[in-house]
Amino acid sequence: MDFQLNEDQVAMRDMARDFAAEKLKPHAVEWDQTKHFPMDVLREAAALGLGAINVSGAHGGSGLSRTEGVLIYEALASGCPSLTGYLSVHNMVAAMIDRFGSPAQCQRYLPDLVSMETFASYCLTEPGSGSDAAALRTRARRDGSYYVLDGQKQFISGAGSSGIYVVMARTGADGPKGISAFIVEEGMKGLGFGANERKMGWNAQPTRAVIMEGVRVPEANRLGEEGAGFSIAMSGLDSGRLSIAACSLGGAQTAFDIAKSYVGERKAFGQKLNQFQNVQFQLADMATELEAARLLLWRAADSYDRKDPNLTLHCAHAKRFVTDTGFSVANRALQLLGGYGYLADYGIEKIVRDLRVHQILEGANDIMRLIIGRSMLS
Repeated sequence: MDFQLNEDQVAMRDMARDFAAEKLKPHAVEWDQTKHFPMDVLREAAALGLGAINVSGAHGGSGLSRTEGVLIYEALASGCPSLTGYLSVHNMVAAMIDRFGSPAQCQRYLPDLVSMETFASYCLTEPGSGSDAAALRTRARRDGSYYVLDGQKQFISGAGSSGIYVVMARTGADGPKGISAFIVEEGMKGLGFGANERKMGWNAQPTRAVIMEGVRVPEANRLGEEGAGFSIAMSGLDSGRLSIAACSLGGAQTAFDIAKSYVGERKAFGQKLNQFQNVQFQLADMATELEAARLLLWRAADSYDRKDPNLTLHCAHAKRFVTDTGFSVANRALQLLGGYGYLADYGIEKIVRDLRVHQILEGANDIMRLIIGRSMLS
């Protein structure tokens, strides 16, 4: 057990942190307010290797571990959790193609995903099936050497801007074994999108429904074997849960740092706020909770890298605890600023709004409790 980062890991983290400070943080509030999706800035991140963090070097990716990935996502989220959240989705899709794609699929799709010339979206959730993902109703009907896809996906990050969509659709009977995964390309006839959703947070990235009406997808675009789609989707989510937890940690750390600085300057009742024992206790609790969250996340990422048989359980532990802690710390940081925390100028209210959804997506925290509970009682 070694909690010391090596020189390469420190350099990666610092590179991502510098990028966040220079390219993301100065514009984060404006992008949130104008609902601007800065694709050019994300391509700059990709030029640093951040568009394919876990894609193998053989396919042009950075070939980094999940442990190194969470270091990078935490650092990037210090500048903007919303954009880092989308970047984690793009990376998840790229890693799924790298892991499960045929040589032809890897050759066709990964170069543009690595450079982020093409953006990617993950399409599992539907209007009638979120947590109960295996109940999805999108249908893929075989027609010769094609599949014809009909259905709708909901809450899809990047929809309308992405060039490819990894879509889970039903090719067989009800239940998880009847689901297959497909690479659907922008411009395929019958592929459409809903309006950009009006959201509490994550406004710097588009979220739309993905609508498929008779979309003809070549058999060559099926990802993995027929019937393997649900296991492919779940393997992506284990990784995604670590990434979104890291995004929570990075956002919460920034909110904490802003609050710590503020209470060292603001005076009330004749002294600085940080001289009050109550404020010191609050900061101490927040700092301890952030450190505990970070260690649990690192443990889960290490479990993933080692292919621990309990990695899904460890990812559930981390996702539940880190995202709940991140939101709680950011919310308490806002409170320490009082009325100023409620203003956009300080950036904390945006962080609070962005982090709230982390407790819902990539598997709601209630589902994480279900995974943990079933494991304990089995």
